[in-house]
Parts: sequence; C-alpha cells; structure tokens
Amino acid sequence: MEGVGQKRRPLVVMASSSTAAARGGASQLAELTDRFKSLEAGLRAWLAKQPTHVEAAVATAVGAVQGGALGGLMGTLTPDGGAPFPVPQVPPGADPSAMASFKQAQALAGGPLVQARNFTVMTGANAGISCVMRRIRGVEDVQGSMAAAFGSGALFSIVSGMGTPNPVANAITTGVAFAVFQGGFFMIGQKFSQPPNEDVYYSRGRNLLKKLGLQNYEKNFKKGLLTDQTLPLLNDSALRDVKIPPGPRLLILDHIQRDPELTKSN
Repeated sequence: MEGVGQKRRPLVVMASSSTAAARGGASQLAELTDRFKSLEAGLRAWLAKQPTHVEAAVATAVGAVQGGALGGLMGTLTPDGGAPFPVPQVPPGADPSAMASFKQAQALAGGPLVQARNFTVMTGANAGISCVMRRIRGVEDVQGSMAAAFGSGALFSIVSGMGTPNPVANAITTGVAFAVFQGGFFMIGQKFSQPPNEDVYYSRGRNLLKKLGLQNYEKNFKKGLLTDQTLPLLNDSALRDVKIPPGPRLLILDHIQRDPELTKSN
C-alpha cells in the first residue's frame, strides 16, 4: 500500500501544479482585461474633452481598423482564394443591367483585400458619423443611428462598385436600406435593454410584496395605479378594488403599519 501511495503522489503534485497554472493564467487574463478596460475608459474620457472633429477622426480611424480586420478575416476564412463563392466574370457584350448585377456579385464575392476595403469604409463611416451625430444631438438616439447607417451604406455602395450603371441612385437606395435596418435594430435593442419607465414608481411596493411572498399581486398594484406614494394611504377597500384576496390584504396592511418607512408620506 505504501508503494501505491508513493506512486500516486506525483500525480497529485502534477494535478496541483496544473490547477495553480490554470489559476495563474486566469488571474493574468483578468488583469489584462482590467487594464484594457481602464485604457478604454481613459481614452473615452480624453475624447470627450476634445473638439468634435478630433473625436470623429479617432472614432473613424478605430472603426476603420476594426472593420478592415473583420473583413480581411472573413475573406480568408472562406475557400476559393478568400471568396465566399465563385467570383462571376462579366460576359462580353453584356447590357448595362447585366453589368450592374455582375458588379454587385463581384463586390460581395471579393477576396480578403476587397472585403477588408469594403468593411473599412462601412464601419469607419458609421463610427465617424455616429460620433458627430452624438455630439450634435447630445444623445445617442435612433435618428443619429439611422443617419450613420445611411452614410455608411451609401459609401459602401460607391466603394464596392455596386452602383453601376447608376451609382448615385443605388447609393441612396442602399443607404436607405441600411438606415431602415439599423433603426429597427436600435429600437428593438432599446426596448429590451431598458425597463419600463413606470417600474420606478412601484419599487417600494414591489419590495414589500416580495418580502411577503406576494409578488404575484404586483400586476394588481399597477392595474390600480397603487404607486409608492399611495402606500401610506392604503386601506382594505383600495386593495379589494384591485381584486386582492382577504388574506393577502391583511398581510399587506399589517406590514405597512409595522414598517415606519412605509407609513411616511413620500
């Protein structure tokens, strides 16, 4: 048994070393992440003090670099020399409408350099215009987001060559399409990321119901507009009007009477 124990000790030591190494790597990664976040926060604070054109130039450059790297990576991860699908060749003697279709297909099927160029222009323009609109309007809203998307979509159409034989009309159409999609995504994200404004008026009532295990009746409070300001005024009649049963009514009223914070008027 002693020999078996001695043989197992190296395994235990190796496992302990592996665990320590893993913890060390995790701590180093967390430290690097914290440093990156602090640098990012410092850069944002510095940009907020700069003139609009300086912040817009930096935002455009950063967005362009990120977009170029993403586009180049997407181009290299696909077969056929970086093209997501075979690049069609323009047949001789094609009419203008056919030429436009082939140009669009070539723009979407380009290799790493083409994709990097397209994404550089698109993301750089979007970041720069977003920065300018945020400075002008004082807030990041759907109008600024749609304006940035329109500009990036129009420039993408022009640079990628998708606008042949009517580059201006196609640029406007592409910009409008980008703006509509971006505006829709912005509004959906804003809707799901922010709680309803009315919830701030029911925070104390919500906490009261949770303490009593009666959180299912929060909707009754909201239906009867029993906000936090009405808590000191609650009585059996008011709770009955919002269809809360007798037992929960007694618990709610007793808790309000015992809690001095809830008996105070807001």
